[in-house]
Amino acid sequence: MNGLTDNLGLLTPEFALAGLAFLVFVVDLFLPEGRKGYLAWLSIAGLLALIVLSLVMLWDEQESLYNGLLAVDAFSLFFKVFFMGMGVFIILSSMDFVENRLQHQGEFYGLLLFSILGMNLMAQSRELLTAYIALELLSFSLYVLAAYAKDSAKSNESALKYIIVGAVSSAILLYGVSMVYGTLGVTKFDDIAVGLAAAAEVSPALWVGVGLILVGLMFKVSVVPFHMWAPDVYEGAPYPVTAYLAIGSKAAAFALVLRLVAEGFVPAADRWEQWQLVLAALAAVSMLVGNLVALAQQNLKRLMAYSSIGHAGFILAGIAALSTNSDLAATGVMFYLVGYSITNLVVFAAIISFFNMTGKEMIADLGGLADHQPFLAAALAMGLFSLAGLPIFAGFIMKFYLFTAVAAEGFLWLAALAVFSSLISLYYYLQVLRHVYIEPALEGDGGGDLLEEYPALTRRPSLTLLTVLGSGMAAILWLGVYPRPLIEAIEAASRAVMP
Repeated sequence: MNGLTDNLGLLTPEFALAGLAFLVFVVDLFLPEGRKGYLAWLSIAGLLALIVLSLVMLWDEQESLYNGLLAVDAFSLFFKVFFMGMGVFIILSSMDFVENRLQHQGEFYGLLLFSILGMNLMAQSRELLTAYIALELLSFSLYVLAAYAKDSAKSNESALKYIIVGAVSSAILLYGVSMVYGTLGVTKFDDIAVGLAAAAEVSPALWVGVGLILVGLMFKVSVVPFHMWAPDVYEGAPYPVTAYLAIGSKAAAFALVLRLVAEGFVPAADRWEQWQLVLAALAAVSMLVGNLVALAQQNLKRLMAYSSIGHAGFILAGIAALSTNSDLAATGVMFYLVGYSITNLVVFAAIISFFNMTGKEMIADLGGLADHQPFLAAALAMGLFSLAGLPIFAGFIMKFYLFTAVAAEGFLWLAALAVFSSLISLYYYLQVLRHVYIEPALEGDGGGDLLEEYPALTRRPSLTLLTVLGSGMAAILWLGVYPRPLIEAIEAASRAVMP
């Protein structure tokens, strides 16, 4: 570190992002109803400007703000740019859906921006209470977004479940923080590591406190057995919000977990080895349960929910493999988060486009899609093949890198189980593609031909969705063939947090 500082200038991107969210709210008051779509473009332009501002201001910065509460380093900058870039593509994916199916567009995009602010602060946090506040800023925004289709009983029900489970998990997390503070007298990540390493005997209260913190965070990333909220919330939330939950909130929560474990637990080597086995067991169960239960799903959203639970198990395996000997596992986790997010974005963009045309969300409804929308079918196939980990796609490289790191740290059995779980996932991804390319189209709700009932199936997707699909497909191929530039950037970021 270059020293402790209270330089507010280093938080300019965060202040500007909060200002952008308020600006969207204010502009929304004065725009007539037919021009609310400009709010999405305002949000996108603001996020792109903030990405440039962050890179210019924070490149090569290595500072600790407010006596260690927040970090401005390569790790936080990497995730800051990643979260805001992901926000741009989420907004592009949601524009048609929001305009045609939701009300109050300004509030929707404003809440989305506030949630990105929470993500940025989560990646910067180096202290438990600061991380908790950032996590709640993200969670509160997501609670409202999950219920945004207020005329839908499913959306209201899923949001209620999400709020209840989220409140319980937040209470568990906060109680764990209080127990850690009551035992060690500290809440900063590096001070926790010092306290754990120096303690001749770890008191039961400290073990319980650490365990409760991990339980609270495992709820947020929907790891088995703390996953019960995910399928219902994914199914009931509006499609763009479901995509955002599967991509953004998971990546942000794992960014926080990665920094917490790397700075707070890994340096206390003897204590960390005991928790490694706990996290490895959770990862193993999540891989198997997520992928096995996905086999029985008929709804696209629920399928993607259980798929995300399985992928959370893969990522948690990388967290369990963190050590002081190498930053390979940390690099693997970050690379996996990026590859998974891009791939999932392509899959959800294709599904959102199909839903915009038909209002259908069952797997069987995809029958004959390749005949009417070959580009959408190709994008969906590429995304699902990448999630399964097939070669030349990003999914193969990200899984190979992460599983290699897990095996190299002595968890060979966990890496083997991850490979087996990936094979299971290939089956249900192929089941989706079987409907897309082989099965005939189902009849429409009126009993007639689906194409006659939904003539929009013959039109090409909107330009915004085509942009997301095209960019995502290019990124999947690029990362699958030549990931070196991204890996080099990730290695620099992982070195900022690894001891």
